[in-house]
Amino acid sequence: MTIISISLSEKLLEEIDQLKEELGFSGRSEVIRTSTRMLIADNQEKKALKGDINSILILIHDQKAEDKVTEIKHDFEDIINTQIHSHLKDNKCLEIFIMKGDAQRTNTIRKLFQTSRKMDYVKLVSI
Repeated sequence: MTIISISLSEKLLEEIDQLKEELGFSGRSEVIRTSTRMLIADNQEKKALKGDINSILILIHDQKAEDKVTEIKHDFEDIINTQIHSHLKDNKCLEIFIMKGDAQRTNTIRKLFQTSRKMDYVKLVSI
């Protein structure tokens, strides 16, 4: 098995350690391998979507990231039917986008938010 080095925040490392204990993983590496497999499977599932789809995109981000959300969403007004914005505790925001349109465009907006370092959580649910 290849050994790699990664940089993690203290908070993320604490959460990995908590998962390790709660779920009974043998070590941090196993948590990271499982997480990686899950991300790969999710990405493959999303890539397999075809045609027009209905979907919900859920975001949680710091309130300071509002400009990034606005920047991305404006390029996808053709598939966004409804946006719900709610303020959460600790200066966090919840965004819910209800979308209908081309699966590739839906995947593109998901990827843009997912790869943005300003998002805490991104989840696409498609029908």
